[in-house]
Amino acid sequence: MGKILRETAKPSSNSSSACPSSAPATTSSSSVTETVRGSHQFKITGYSLLKGMGIGKYKASDVFTVGGYDWAIYFYPDGKSVEDNATYVSLFIALASDGTDVRALFELTLLDQSGKERHKVHSHFERTLESGPYTLKYRGSMWGYKRFFKRTALETSDYLKDNCLSVNCSVGVVRSRTEGPKIYSVVIPPSNIGQQFGQLLESGKGSDVNFEVNGESFSAHKLVLAARSPVFRAQLFGPMKDQNTQCIKYLKESCPSVLTELLEYVARFTEHSDFMCKHRNEAILDGSDINGRRVKQRL
Repeated sequence: MGKILRETAKPSSNSSSACPSSAPATTSSSSVTETVRGSHQFKITGYSLLKGMGIGKYKASDVFTVGGYDWAIYFYPDGKSVEDNATYVSLFIALASDGTDVRALFELTLLDQSGKERHKVHSHFERTLESGPYTLKYRGSMWGYKRFFKRTALETSDYLKDNCLSVNCSVGVVRSRTEGPKIYSVVIPPSNIGQQFGQLLESGKGSDVNFEVNGESFSAHKLVLAARSPVFRAQLFGPMKDQNTQCIKYLKESCPSVLTELLEYVARFTEHSDFMCKHRNEAILDGSDINGRRVKQRL
């Protein structure tokens, strides 16, 4: 069973108890900023069939979640801007869920499919000290490149294999929180020690004394007996304790005071029962209930 200890300050003998302490209270807190990072790979098959679909038209990846927000990769095979006249392919990462001023870092990678690992990487993570995280104002806001790769160079590179492109996107959502001193609370369950003592007695585990009454043996625990009865406490642990306390054969002869305790308990219980019964009968005759409230007699 747990205890909650409360420490109180004691007034100094050199200061008056009526004067409050002049020492100022000191508190503290910390601002913690971290990046929750995740990635998604987007495979684009049938690249040649996407050519000519139109400037500003795109193919989007499945939505994926990083840092509690949804994201999607947008690939523009004919480019995003009209002024580029379909000379470049465009690649963007877009916020695909509701959000306001979402700060994040990004990395877009066109994978080299020749095995040489000469990937084309555009990373925002490496430029964090220069410009900081990018802020997306609302759903549909994008970060990326209108001129990600020149189409003629892309179509003759190792990035295109079997008419297929593979893009990897990494997102790092910046999240901040303020932490103060941690306060821990412990819920103390209600006491069921009575039930536990009953189970201990029924199981007989740890019993160290037996009672023999009319030829029948009962197991018990000395510590519990001593806690509940001063007579047993004196007999089992007192200076005049019996030499053989493993088995009490004659309760009347060995512990006569126990019988006195039992008789007093029974007398108090009987007296209380008689009082309640008498009070109940008087209340019924008087037309009241047992709480003294008047009740209407039924005919």
